[in-house]
Amino acid sequence: MRQQTSKSKASTTTTGAIMLSAAAAMISARSGSVGGIVRLASAFSAPATARRGTPLLHSSALFSTASAEAEADTAAAPARINERLSRASLPSSLDARTVADNLDIVLSHFTSRRASDATMDAAKTISALNADRVALIKKRDEALKIRNECSGKVGMLMRESKGEETEEIKGLKETASKAGDDAGKVEEELDAIESNVNALLASLPNLLDDVVPDGDDDGANELVSEWGDAAALPKELGWTDDFEPLWHDDVATNLGGWNSEAAVGMSGARFVSLTGSVARLERAISSYFLDRASEKGYVEVSPPLVVSRTALEGTSQLPKFEDDLFKIVPESHTCNGEDAFLIPTAEVPLTNMHANQILEEADLPLSYCALTPCFRAEAGSYGRDTRGVIRTHQF
Repeated sequence: MRQQTSKSKASTTTTGAIMLSAAAAMISARSGSVGGIVRLASAFSAPATARRGTPLLHSSALFSTASAEAEADTAAAPARINERLSRASLPSSLDARTVADNLDIVLSHFTSRRASDATMDAAKTISALNADRVALIKKRDEALKIRNECSGKVGMLMRESKGEETEEIKGLKETASKAGDDAGKVEEELDAIESNVNALLASLPNLLDDVVPDGDDDGANELVSEWGDAAALPKELGWTDDFEPLWHDDVATNLGGWNSEAAVGMSGARFVSLTGSVARLERAISSYFLDRASEKGYVEVSPPLVVSRTALEGTSQLPKFEDDLFKIVPESHTCNGEDAFLIPTAEVPLTNMHANQILEEADLPLSYCALTPCFRAEAGSYGRDTRGVIRTHQF
């Protein structure tokens, strides 16, 4: 067999590693194939390079905790690599502060991704809203300062007047009340901005690695390494000149273990039922890979097959891939009041095992593997790659 590894402009983040950062922990890879367990198991390892006390966060909706007066650090202009500005040490996933402080780099990478005008505009809007947010924080802090100062004076004057409310005290109370109301209104504006930015951030792709070549499609990929010789495979396997390999579903049918008609009859199109020796083969292969992963230090998990909208947002399946998900009607079930979905990959529940937790560096790496059914509507895939078990709704 021959294996090829290439640098691809379409690559985003890998499902195999969750990079913990103060900004976000987002996984945007589409595939559920990790650790050699193709479409059957997912595994992830949180690397030991994460900083102590770093939170694993659910959402990309994050702002910098820097004060409103903080200025962006000045740095030398980034170099151009592969027709775009180098991202250098910037994380691949984005928060509002990163977009605002590095807008030229972000737009340069989106251009390399051939991003839509809507995506480019979203980044620009985030940058502008972040500036508005800084101004609003300053305005809120000033109002709170006035309220606190007036409240302090009221307490002092009340002690001096022995509890008698003078006109000066009344005036200070009115000023403090107005300042509190003003701060509350600003908070509402900040909440609206944050909600808007959250939605825009969720629509943005990750930055490219600097080694990814520029190109319009996978034809621009660079071959990094190659192993094996496909031409030598027939001889190695003992195939005769007149031997013609069969599709996997033809092999399964000849073994009497492929029953698509019954599956379609009970479940609809894009479902299949395996029986007999073929079903046992699937189970054996699954057990083999799980055992191999366990031998490598991964902890086997049997996770839920139903997850919330927040869980899917945390692994970046939502909002982009909502049309590919199977959604459960609210009348049947919700996840703590949220929309419920069947999992598209075991990556989702495995990752969310540590959502909203602070992981200690001493506990890393955390490595898990799981065997689960995966459910995808495969919207927009009709008419291509539909042979056998490829692009079925359950796999």
